[in-house]
This record gives sequence, C-alpha cells and structure tokens, in this order.
Amino acid sequence: MNIALLANPTAGKGRRAALLPAVVERLGAGGAAVSVLSGATAAEVREGARQAVADGCDALVAMGGDGTVHLGLQAVAGSGVPFGIVPAGTGNDFAVRVGLPLSPVAAAGVVADALRDGARRAIDLARLEGADGTRAWFGAVLAAGFDAFVNERANRIRWPRGPQRYNRAIVEELATLRPRRYRMSLDGAESEFDSVLVAVGNTESYGGGFRIVPGADPTDGLLDVVVAEPLGRLTLMWLRPKVLKGTHVHDRRVAMHRARTIELAGDGVTAYADGERICPLPVTITCVPAALSLLAPAG
Repeated sequence: MNIALLANPTAGKGRRAALLPAVVERLGAGGAAVSVLSGATAAEVREGARQAVADGCDALVAMGGDGTVHLGLQAVAGSGVPFGIVPAGTGNDFAVRVGLPLSPVAAAGVVADALRDGARRAIDLARLEGADGTRAWFGAVLAAGFDAFVNERANRIRWPRGPQRYNRAIVEELATLRPRRYRMSLDGAESEFDSVLVAVGNTESYGGGFRIVPGADPTDGLLDVVVAEPLGRLTLMWLRPKVLKGTHVHDRRVAMHRARTIELAGDGVTAYADGERICPLPVTITCVPAALSLLAPAG
C-alpha cells in the first residue's frame, strides 16, 4: 500500500506539528509506505495531491484542518481513491461531522485500520461551478452572507494577527451591516430576497462547531440551505450563540430548504467554502452522491 499524506504543519496554530512522526508511524504500521506531500503554497500542495492520485496512490490522507481537507478533496472527489482525515486544525468541522476522532494519532489508527480492512464510507460532496470559470468541491459549508463578508474582511487585515484579526473583522463588518439582494434557484424553483445570512451545507457546521445548517446529512443526496431575513446588528449577535446548538432555525426569521442543485447569485458577494475563499457569486452548487470514498468504518 502506498499512502500519500497531505500534512499542514501550521494547522491548529502549529500545536500538533510534532505529532507528524507518530501519525506517519501509525499509518504505516501495517506495512504501508507513507509519502509526505509538501509545498510552499496551497496551489503547490493541491497540485502535489492531484499528482499523487494520478500516479496511483492507494489512499490520500489529509492531516490538518478544514482547509487542508478542502485541498485534498479537490484531488480525490469523484476519483474513487480512498480518502483519510487526521484532524489537526482548529475547527475540524468536516472530520467531526463524519464521525472521526479528534485525536490525530487515534484518527490515523482509524484510517490505517480502514485501509487494511477495506472499510469505506460513501460520502456526498458539493460540486461548485462559478460564472468566472471556478470549479471546486466542498465537504462542509459554503457561506455567502455575513460570515463570508467577515472572512473577506479578515483576509485584508494585517493587524492584529491571529484570532483577534477575525474579532476585529466581525466588529467592523457589523458596523457596515446591510442586507444584500439575492437570487436563488432550488431545483428550478426561483426566488429573490434580501438577507444578511445565506449558507449551503453538505454537513451541518463551520467555524469550529457553529451548526449553521443543523441536520445536514452528507449521505442523503441533498444540500441544506439556511436563509435569514434582513436582521439588525443586535438581532444577528443575539442569534449567533444559538447557532452553536443549531436552535437559530426555530426563529421565524430563519428559513431552511433542501435541494439537489442550487443556483445562487448576489452582487458583491464572495463565497467561502470549508473556510476557503472560492469565487464571487453567481455559483451553481450540486450535490454529488457518494463522491467521496472515506476511510472509516460504516456507521
């Protein structure tokens, strides 16, 4: 067996980089050869993962957070090549929602055992096509509202660094909060509305456990969509803690939908998926059943 390991040493603020040797040892305990993929940029890492799949690796494993998993998905989606996840980031939302242990070494054991035993789980993925030619896959959540604007602003901020940069972005984005006009088609049913919060989920959480689309099931062949009516700053902040429990959807100003194919447009909106910047709207998002062969016991 030949395992290609996509490892991000900076994931989780670098706290788990020292576990890489133990993860490599655990993955190779059954005799598999483990090759660690590296690159100076995300594009180089993504290309390395694609090349490993093209060269016939028996499995691709991503060690890192949702961003590292996102890079790996671009290489394996629809290919049939088994994919393993070793959570080592800050949020690890996709790994958590597909039932993997949060301990990197324990997760490496699950991956190694699944590869040895031929255990696979078929997981749906979302395929995105942008009007600008962007093509991408995502496994967790696409944000196209307030949280996307916060991410976009945080990426422009140079000080402070770390989590405080994100907190500053939230404050600044709240100060300029205004509803945006969206156009959406759910399996052909069209609508137009104003909103400050729009998200599409294959799994239910993002941002380290915020259950923005509670109940989203990555095995049902459908994507879940949450849309909030125009909300003021105080109401939005009042609802935000409820997202941790997923109870925000009980508010009358929040609507949930399910669809196989979603077309979403909105002027001046940039979509983020799995926490990564993807492209400006409009986009078409399609659920592709069983697009991922996950190395994990069935369940």
